[in-house]
Amino acid sequence: MSDTMLGETVGITGENGDEIEAYLARPLSAGDHGGVVVIHHLPGYDDATKEIVRRFATMGYAALMPNLYSRQAPGKSPGEASAIIRELRGVPDEQLTGDVAGAAAALRRLPTSNGRVGCIGYCSGGRQSILAACTVDLDAAVDCYGALVVGTVPDDFPLNVTPLYDLLPGLRCPVLGLFGADDTNPSVEQDHELDGLMVQHGKDFQMKVYDGAGHAFFNTGRDSFRSDAAADGWGRIEAFYRQHLTG
Repeated sequence: MSDTMLGETVGITGENGDEIEAYLARPLSAGDHGGVVVIHHLPGYDDATKEIVRRFATMGYAALMPNLYSRQAPGKSPGEASAIIRELRGVPDEQLTGDVAGAAAALRRLPTSNGRVGCIGYCSGGRQSILAACTVDLDAAVDCYGALVVGTVPDDFPLNVTPLYDLLPGLRCPVLGLFGADDTNPSVEQDHELDGLMVQHGKDFQMKVYDGAGHAFFNTGRDSFRSDAAADGWGRIEAFYRQHLTG
């Protein structure tokens, strides 16, 4: 692990050939590196998620976060962009998968790439991480408390999403799921339903549910932050990516 890295805003080609903004952080150490696509949460392309991108770079990965709101809210602050996206009821699944595919391709084109790319997402990005793992050629995916991978969409749910039951049989890579026992969306029952479906479909799935933790327990800027769960979760992420994205 090294803290020598470079972070910068770049442009990548996303869904439908659209040029979109993205944030890239990469280690400056010698050798080939795996890649990680970081899918930001509903609050947007913000400083907190850019810090996560940089953290992966210090772990030895080239990490890239596409701005999923580039089209609908160009030039807007994360708060303004998130408000616009909420009014639109979220980013369409097809756009998300196209943007993740574009980010993965950009990472694999880096001269230091070892050809392996994973993804990770938090909250709404957790569901999107599994969505991408079912539709994009990736080597590993991490779902951090993503709601509505399974379950029923509430009538008052603010986003236009559907569960991923039909896509799970086509999951293309190993998945690590990290959840809080006190969370209600997804609930513990939904966490275990997902685990059962992964077993049923013969998929490589690891899951950890943390007692005393709820939604967004990784988020250091919220009261929901749980240091013990977050520390253990980061350790599991590092080991999972070391297994699937290095070598």
